[in-house]
Amino acid sequence: MKILVLNSGSSSLKYQLFDMPNEHALCSGLVDRIGLEQSTITHKTFIDDTETKHEIVIAIPDHESALIKVTELLRDAFMGVISENGEIEAIGHRVVHGGEEFASTTLITDEVKAKIKALFTLAPLHNPPNHLGITVAERIFPNAKQVAVFDTAFHQTMPPLAYRFAIPKTMYTDLGIRAYGFHGTSHQYVSKKANEYLNNPKAKIITIHLGNGCSMTAIDSGKSMDTSMGLGPMGGLVMGTRAGDIDPSIIFHLIKERNYQPQEVNDLLNKKSGLLGLSGLSDMRDVKKAITEGNPDAKLAYELYAYRIQKYIGAFSAVLKGLDAIVFTAGVGENDADMREAVCKDMDFFGIQLDVPLNRRDSKNIREINLPNSKVKVLVIPTNEELEIGQQTFELIKI
Repeated sequence: MKILVLNSGSSSLKYQLFDMPNEHALCSGLVDRIGLEQSTITHKTFIDDTETKHEIVIAIPDHESALIKVTELLRDAFMGVISENGEIEAIGHRVVHGGEEFASTTLITDEVKAKIKALFTLAPLHNPPNHLGITVAERIFPNAKQVAVFDTAFHQTMPPLAYRFAIPKTMYTDLGIRAYGFHGTSHQYVSKKANEYLNNPKAKIITIHLGNGCSMTAIDSGKSMDTSMGLGPMGGLVMGTRAGDIDPSIIFHLIKERNYQPQEVNDLLNKKSGLLGLSGLSDMRDVKKAITEGNPDAKLAYELYAYRIQKYIGAFSAVLKGLDAIVFTAGVGENDADMREAVCKDMDFFGIQLDVPLNRRDSKNIREINLPNSKVKVLVIPTNEELEIGQQTFELIKI
């Protein structure tokens, strides 16, 4: 069974085609800068264990044009992997926010689409392009089953103690204001891999997803018990441009005393804060380069980023009432040995003891980077959200 996985962003479209159930990726790609004069397409095929990469610069005015171009590439005589659209039996869509409506992977109907649309206010940057991707895919692949996989679904196992805020109850019952959590597909994927590696389905694990967006999740026996992001994906850890946790009084001080408009505050905390706000640089690689050049702001940004992670390790260890492993994943988590070392520094009292030379070794596989006598395992597990979406889509429709 061939399953296409789509991740529609505001100006991009990520895709991957899997042959299930053997989980073989046939191709993957990214359409970027949709709506601009020069869009870019990176298309990779994986045939007979050989990767072939193709890069195209072309005008892509909208998401429908993007998906049409993707289907042309999938069927292309030289770089294609299928002969006709009908070979694709299902399409798994990443949808960022499922609210309390969706606690699991769901077959898309008109009613489901309407509910996703109703959640636009909770995820205004993410759900609209996700919804658009579904609508376009239905037109281009009318015979394929459309499936929604929600970033928030994995966190629906959190207890009220974790997801409720100490504000009037009507804010929750009438407006749905609570912690939902994000990056759930990634946290679910790497925690399953960790349980398999540890040979312990009941393991207590903290997963640490570090990219441009960052989040952590406390997981007990495969279930999310608490997570660092809340109503939206702005809280918790320091991120590329997002502030993470702040004192709410800052918002009212800016509005009342400094005449900021609400949208200005939103832009400040969402797009101008985090690493960017602290150092003027949003990419961790640029921050590290600036540190070597003696930039004190970059050094503070790097250390604060690590400090916040350590703080959550302490909090989530208390939530789990024990800890078997911590898992680093995503772009920074998988590739930045310095950051992993900074996070694990002086954490011996938690039972976390890093093997520094082992941490420095590059690998694309699951690996253990702790000392042999470390009570807590320190794992690096590459995430694969697209594969997780493909797996969940297959499990839903295989019957």
